[in-house]
Amino acid sequence: MSMTPIDRNSQDVVLIVDDVPENLSLLYDALDEAGYAVLVATNGESALQRARQSLPDVILLDALMPGMDGFEVARNLKAEAETQRIPIIFMTGLTETEHVVAAFAAGSVDYVTKPIRPSEVLARIAAHVRSARQTQQARSVLDAYGQACMSMRPTDGVMLWQTPLARTLLLKYGGQDERQFVSRIHKWLQVALTKPPPPVPLETTGDEGRMICTLHGHTDEGECLLVLREESDAAMTRALVDSFGLTVREAEVLYWVIYGKTNRDIGDILGISHRTINKHTENLFEKLGVETRTSAAAVAMRRLQLPKQTTPPKS
Repeated sequence: MSMTPIDRNSQDVVLIVDDVPENLSLLYDALDEAGYAVLVATNGESALQRARQSLPDVILLDALMPGMDGFEVARNLKAEAETQRIPIIFMTGLTETEHVVAAFAAGSVDYVTKPIRPSEVLARIAAHVRSARQTQQARSVLDAYGQACMSMRPTDGVMLWQTPLARTLLLKYGGQDERQFVSRIHKWLQVALTKPPPPVPLETTGDEGRMICTLHGHTDEGECLLVLREESDAAMTRALVDSFGLTVREAEVLYWVIYGKTNRDIGDILGISHRTINKHTENLFEKLGVETRTSAAAVAMRRLQLPKQTTPPKS
C-alpha cells in the first residue's frame, strides 16, 4: 500500500480504519482500483489524527478495535467542527440491534457487516460521497447569497454546520455565553417539533434590533434546518442593498415602501425633498423590474423572507 500524492480535484479520499491487516489490504485494493485515494489507520488515535489532517470524503470505521473503539472515534469526529461533516460508515461483525443503534448514535450514516463485500462497500461509499457533495454545494450557495442558516441535530442540540452570517448573528445575540444561547435554541426546537406547523419563531432582542429563528425544514438525515433573520432598520437596509444592488438611499426608501409609507412620509422621515424621493423610487423600480410600489414591496419581502407586517421592527 504505497502512498501517492492526492489530487483532491480528481479523486475522492477514503480513510479506512481497521486493526486487521487482511481487511485493510482487501479494502485498499478495491478502493484504489475504483479510483479513490486511500488512507489507512490501524487504531483510534491515528484515525483521529489522519482525519483532522486530510479531511477525507468518507471514513470506513471498524467498530471494535483495541483501545479506543470505533464508537468513541466517531463521537470525537462528530464533536469537532472540522470533521463533523465527514460521513462515517461503520464496519462491524455485530448485527445485534443494540450495536446498530450505537453506531448511528455515534454519528454514522451507514454500516456494512463483516465479512466485507467490496462491491457493497463501493456502492455505499459512492452514494454517501455524492450526498455529502450535494449538501456541501447547497451550503456554498447559502454562503454565497449571504443567508443566515444553520443545521442542528434535534436529539442533542449539536450544531452540525452554519453559514458565516449565521455565525455572526449567533455571536451578536448570544452574548458572552454562546453555549447557553445554543442550548436555548435547542430547547425551543424541541418544543417547536411537537407543535403543529408552522411553529412560533424564537425571538431574541439585542441592542440594535432582534433576531428571529425559524424552523425551515428537515434533511434526509433528520437534521433540522434553521433560518436566522435580523430585524432592525439598519439590518434590513443592508440586506436590501446586498440583495438588489441598491444604493443605501434607495434601500432606505424601499424599506419604508415595504411598510406602506408614501413618498411624502418617506421624505419627512429621511429629511430630504419629496422630489428626490420620487427619483429614488423610479431607480429602485427599474432595478427590481417592477412598476408599482405594491410590486416592489412584494418582491423585497419575498427576497428577505419577511412576514406580512404593517409596522417596522423596533430598532
